[in-house]
Amino acid sequence: MAGEILESSAIGLPFSVPDDWATPLLTDCCHFVRDGDWIETKDQGGNDYRLLQISNIGLGGFVETGNYRWITTATFERLRCTQIEPGDVLVARMPEPTGRCWFVSNLPWKAITAVDVAIIRAEPGVLDPHFLSFFLNSPQCLGVVRSLTTGTTRLRIRRADIERLRVPLPRMSEQRAIAHILGTLDDKVELNERMNRTLEATARALFKSWFADFDPVRAKSEGRDPHLPRHIADLFPESFMDSALGRIPKGWLVGVLSDALVELETGGRPKGGVSGYSSGVPSIGAESIVGLGIFDYSKTKYVPREYFDKMTKGRVRSRDVLLYKDGGRPGQFEPHATLFGDGFPFDSCAINEHVYRLRAKPGFGQTLLFFWLSSDLVMEEMRTKGTGVAIPGLNSTQVRSLTTLMPTLNVAQAFNTLLEPSIRRTLSNCNESRTLASLRDALLPKLISGELRMKDAERITSAAI
Repeated sequence: MAGEILESSAIGLPFSVPDDWATPLLTDCCHFVRDGDWIETKDQGGNDYRLLQISNIGLGGFVETGNYRWITTATFERLRCTQIEPGDVLVARMPEPTGRCWFVSNLPWKAITAVDVAIIRAEPGVLDPHFLSFFLNSPQCLGVVRSLTTGTTRLRIRRADIERLRVPLPRMSEQRAIAHILGTLDDKVELNERMNRTLEATARALFKSWFADFDPVRAKSEGRDPHLPRHIADLFPESFMDSALGRIPKGWLVGVLSDALVELETGGRPKGGVSGYSSGVPSIGAESIVGLGIFDYSKTKYVPREYFDKMTKGRVRSRDVLLYKDGGRPGQFEPHATLFGDGFPFDSCAINEHVYRLRAKPGFGQTLLFFWLSSDLVMEEMRTKGTGVAIPGLNSTQVRSLTTLMPTLNVAQAFNTLLEPSIRRTLSNCNESRTLASLRDALLPKLISGELRMKDAERITSAAI
């Protein structure tokens, strides 16, 4: 195929490289697996094989989005030639952003790609696939790829254009060393993300045990050991009573969210919006309310400092709970809640008019407020209340009226105290990951262009980890 590509049609590197580095065409040092097929409804089903799409590809690693599609055994066998293997580099051929890729270091299950994802296999001993993935994810390469997109209704990059890219090619030992340094930073970010998922899962299990299943009360009422420290077990009653939520611990109450709140407000934006501002104070919109410890810095928008200083509402404080107010497709509302604080995602920021900021009474607490709002019971109530209008969402009256279980003060305080180290560690991990990701993004273009050599890069990285 290389012979079919005229030298004049090759796409040059967007940066200069050392004289001792080669710059071959990508097609000269890689094998491109044929594109996947369109997967129709009849091709989906089962639970043995997965289909990876653009939404499953993230910079630096795999993004667990929960939206895998399952395909039938017959579909997998028909498209086995597009099966993903360890060492593959997957490239997104459609937005957004076109060209981003994922290096497949390990795959615990069998999967194929969709038609919008290309598979590249580097030639062993010539091009390190992990190094290739960093080159393709560099700002310079992504810029070139996006300039090559074609189409009228939906932009995409043709495989033939990807093949025309030139790739920097230092010695194999240096490729691997560069990939190791950048991969070490990615690995630490991924480790932090896994730790945060574990911390949140443990916290949700405790919340469910105490405030949904009432395990301590149930155990005491049946004469069993609740398996809690004595000073905590003594906080729970030994019997239940009837309520609007069914049987709840004796002495607890069922009310509405306004019973637990001291603040509920939205923010705002300057007249004319924020599209004209590239700096200032970050302004958080509904698209950034995803979940605990999750924030996409690439979507950050800003309001002028002077506007922020004059805001009388919507200024975010540490440990605020933020709630998705409105947006999404007509007729469907999917609520989200998060908790910001300790400098994550910013030391100072504001919310716009599509986000609620909530503060609980001291006796209820911010941590309990977050887990209550993101519980299955309340999420379903918000879906019901927020669906069926032209712009799906919740008004303040609906938020204040959300069903709320009110435990005794001592139980609420015990829950918040037990989970404080987990929340603090989660937010700390997020801040560390942002620092590491910023360092990776700064080193990446310098390393793959040879501007920064290995000895200096190793010194910088070792100081950061």
